[in-house]
Amino acid sequence: MNAQLAKLRTALLLVSWLALAGCATNPVTGKREFALVSQGEEISIGQQQYMPAQQSQGGQYQGDPELTNYVQAVGDRLAAVSDTPLPYEFVVLNNSTPNAWALPGGKIAINRGLLVTLENEAELAAVLGHEIVHAAARHGAKSMERAMLLQGAAVLTAIGVSGSDYGNYIMEGAQLGSQLITTQYGRGAELESDYYGMQYMARAGYDPAAAISLQEKFVQLSQGRSSSWLDGLFASHPPSQQRVEKNRETAAQIKSAQAQDWKLGQATYQSKIGYLKSKTDAYQALDQATTLARKNELSAAYNRLDRAISLEPRESRFYGFKGNLLFNEKKYQDAVAEFDRAIQLDNGYYEFFLGRGMSHSALGNQSQAKQDLMRSNQLLPTAIATHELGHLSLAAGDRATAKRYYADVAQSGGNLGQSAANSYIRLDLSDNPARYFNVSAEVNQGQVIARIVNRTSLAIRSGVLSYSAVINGQPRQGQARLGAISAGQGIRVSIGWRISDADFVDRLNFQVIDVSL
Repeated sequence: MNAQLAKLRTALLLVSWLALAGCATNPVTGKREFALVSQGEEISIGQQQYMPAQQSQGGQYQGDPELTNYVQAVGDRLAAVSDTPLPYEFVVLNNSTPNAWALPGGKIAINRGLLVTLENEAELAAVLGHEIVHAAARHGAKSMERAMLLQGAAVLTAIGVSGSDYGNYIMEGAQLGSQLITTQYGRGAELESDYYGMQYMARAGYDPAAAISLQEKFVQLSQGRSSSWLDGLFASHPPSQQRVEKNRETAAQIKSAQAQDWKLGQATYQSKIGYLKSKTDAYQALDQATTLARKNELSAAYNRLDRAISLEPRESRFYGFKGNLLFNEKKYQDAVAEFDRAIQLDNGYYEFFLGRGMSHSALGNQSQAKQDLMRSNQLLPTAIATHELGHLSLAAGDRATAKRYYADVAQSGGNLGQSAANSYIRLDLSDNPARYFNVSAEVNQGQVIARIVNRTSLAIRSGVLSYSAVINGQPRQGQARLGAISAGQGIRVSIGWRISDADFVDRLNFQVIDVSL
């Protein structure tokens, strides 16, 4: 009953919230739309999620800072003529997968893997203009609002459903950005972003026809079924012949209304992208090494990495991946040396600190391990780093901190989450054993029998049951030793008391006060 009342209160709050939520004018389309997330909230979400999203997608590309400056300049030129004054930012990510994405509030990223497939600055403008519209027209915010409404609908549906259990929907803060950038946009959102993105291109002086050639290229690539494209841009931005034709119509409309010398910027673009393109073989060698490592062909993988390093010795990812391979082979000291090299080149990527921290932990260097793992979590909180920090805290005798780490990881689910949950329970059983047992009493032929059920996923070797009661006005208490109790199972124990129907029993209490695993 209490659970149903709680659900009812939640539903009433939801209804009140929906009533307070109003309509807002979409700054791009001019249409009135239902809105649960304000622009200020969008900006805040984008700012909070931008760095974790970058980290989860490979981190920023450091090989050519001028390339990032160039992409930012093209993005700024488009943002200046957009319909929404957001705090736009544009970064290049160190990721071979062809992709680009936008977070609410104007936080935009493009992978180096997409940049090397573009032909000119106008095609870059087509990509960035498209992403600007996703942010400006609230497409990401709308995805969030749909999720909020679906969650609310689930609460409403749950009311009156007897016996239904709905656990808390827990989402780590750093996961939101990853979910937003992998959300597949609907056909309407894609067409809208194409149309208004081309308007922004034209306002900025770029040839809108570049959006046609870009989309034609995407359609052709999608037919080739390349896994990198299917996993990247096409997963969230599905291409179609319809988009090509719509872009053709839009370009014709724009050019018929405006006569000017449209900018393609091919020479400029090829010059700016020249250094990255010159390292294509190096990144291909890394991608090949990754594939070989998955097949456990480690000797060949190391050879490919050495080739990559010889072609581009300034790329931190090559050393970082080598460190990962050495760690997996339990060559921890060698792994530390590779992670050191990676961090010297890029001290802002979580994976290097994670790998070095795990290596130091395996070597018994607890202080260095803790420092690296905490830095890794500052850049991108991960269950792996947090779980290891729990182990380090426990080894240092800090049980309370270890429990906090394990509790955080337990929420992540999966094998690591279950391992952390078990580690937490092992510690908390000593501190709060009563939390983990259901104890009930029954009378069998005058004997008081306690039934103790182990609610944990761990087997209990032994324990102590404390019990007390007031019988016929006289207080009584005692303890009983408990034998082994399997995970999720129960036992019955006679506590040595005999009572009859004539006895008056009050305040009967049972509590497990000690356990051994």
